[in-house]
Amino acid sequence: MKFFIYFILPLLIFFGFTALAHPQDIDVERLADAIWLAEGGLKAEYAYGIRSIKYNDIDHARQICINTIKNNIKRFQKQTEYKDYLEFLASRYCPVGVENDPKGLNKNWLKNVRYYYERGA
Repeated sequence: MKFFIYFILPLLIFFGFTALAHPQDIDVERLADAIWLAEGGLKAEYAYGIRSIKYNDIDHARQICINTIKNNIKRFQKQTEYKDYLEFLASRYCPVGVENDPKGLNKNWLKNVRYYYERGA
């Protein structure tokens, strides 16, 4: 047990895998905050990066984001390809190489969301 506490746990924390590998531990509100920041906050053209659904205001866009997070937790638990929830979410929420990302900025989404989430958005 001491080995885990003193050696393994610090490595898990350092690499940021503690909450993200287990979606039941995800703080949905904090993740929505992290997505808000990664998508540009008030400067964003699309609040929370929501493009596929029309929303009325920022609160509505936030609820769509939260619903997406929750729905993808369920999808993540049924799949076997991804081991990290945020990687899975990124593949669906902001996929790399899509037509509506001509500048290739989607490749930064995962890194930015992870940063803000771990920081405590």
